[in-house]
Amino acid sequence: MTDRCESAGNVLLADDSADFRSKVAQLARSCGCEVTAAATFDAARGIAADREFDLLLVDVALPDGDGLDFVEEVDLAAHGRIAVVTASPSLETAVRAVRAPVAEYLVKPVPTGALIRLLEEARLRAQTRRPPETGQLGGMIGQSATMRALFEQLRRVAPLDVRVFLHGESGTGKELVARALHGLSGRAGRFVAVNCGAIAPDLMSSQLFGHERGSFTGAVQAHAGFFEQAAGGTLFLDEVTEMPQELQVFLLRVLETRTLVRVGGTREVPFDVRVVAASNRDPQHAVAAGRLRPDLYYRLAEFPIEIAPLRDRSDDVPLLVRHFVARLNERYGRSRRFDAPSLRRLAEYDWPGNVRELQHVVQRHYLLSDDDTIRVHLPSPRPQTDSDGSVRFRVGMTLADVEREMLLRTLASCGDNKRRAARTLGITAKTIYNRLRRYRSRGLLETPETPDGGAPDRAEDGWH
Repeated sequence: MTDRCESAGNVLLADDSADFRSKVAQLARSCGCEVTAAATFDAARGIAADREFDLLLVDVALPDGDGLDFVEEVDLAAHGRIAVVTASPSLETAVRAVRAPVAEYLVKPVPTGALIRLLEEARLRAQTRRPPETGQLGGMIGQSATMRALFEQLRRVAPLDVRVFLHGESGTGKELVARALHGLSGRAGRFVAVNCGAIAPDLMSSQLFGHERGSFTGAVQAHAGFFEQAAGGTLFLDEVTEMPQELQVFLLRVLETRTLVRVGGTREVPFDVRVVAASNRDPQHAVAAGRLRPDLYYRLAEFPIEIAPLRDRSDDVPLLVRHFVARLNERYGRSRRFDAPSLRRLAEYDWPGNVRELQHVVQRHYLLSDDDTIRVHLPSPRPQTDSDGSVRFRVGMTLADVEREMLLRTLASCGDNKRRAARTLGITAKTIYNRLRRYRSRGLLETPETPDGGAPDRAEDGWH
């Protein structure tokens, strides 16, 4: 049963049958909705004028008026979907219902499944009316039990001087979590983010620890590395499992001694930096595969945090959609919104690209919409990825679909690094670029093109 809260769908039920009103109210509670009942035309008209409803469920034959007249005079902009019910269906009322902005024409006894579908859509619409601040921490947004638990972990660990290791799929918002930790920590220094998979191995030592003038060709002046740049603040080491093994040894020593030596230097420089590491690989699997030193992992993972994929917190999808649409409305001076069936489809989709993919889908449909009501059609859910990284394909998928999904899943597991994904698949990076351009041209891919070897949108703006 859905929790009764401010996100409950508001339903106006106009029907003179006390038994029908009671049954609908009971069913609505189980669907996370609250019912306001009216037994007459005048009562329903007065209630609808004062409040906003996510669903209007109106009997055609009210004691003091015609329910279809009520539908025709109600302020449609203030309410969600409209459904009419009748115990005496006729061609005349059916034609009027079709011509009116009525979503459903239901004949009593009304099928339970039809009512549940309308009530679920009302609850989804209600979730989009919640203030963006609800369930928000830093740049993250979520009201699900999973997100509330994550927020509580962050609030507890942020003020403590312990290192945090974040594990989550690509697009789940690991950098936003790290930024929230920094914001809650009270540290006065900077937040510095480093993508360990996007820096050339021969430059990583210099980038992390700095270098002295003349230490190598091109070092015309001394350079403070990321550790020194983050002094008094937080250093976020994203995709730390992509760091070369030889550099992991140096990083381990730096973490143990809390001092560093610049490349080409001899002086030990003490530092006060809170380190937050992250990976889209399972860290235990990375250790077993020899990609991550076990002693470094245990040094980094003083407090491990698992970030759930979006498919495991689908209740947050409508709230995220509202957040993205509100920002787009503010940018373009519009007042657009997704209709309830589209919200339901978005919530049911499995989102292999997680919040980042959802954001791109919302933006694409927002920009392509011809009016202020946005409607979306999504493909059927993609193949499921097991915890060991394997992918299960459905019987009946075309070979082209299998190839596309395998390429996209491999890219995600490689942190969107095309060169690394190409090596894994045994093809060239050019082949991957050609495939991605083809998918985009056919509308099969929502993510934007990114530079070679880089991961898109490092800030994961608006995670969420």
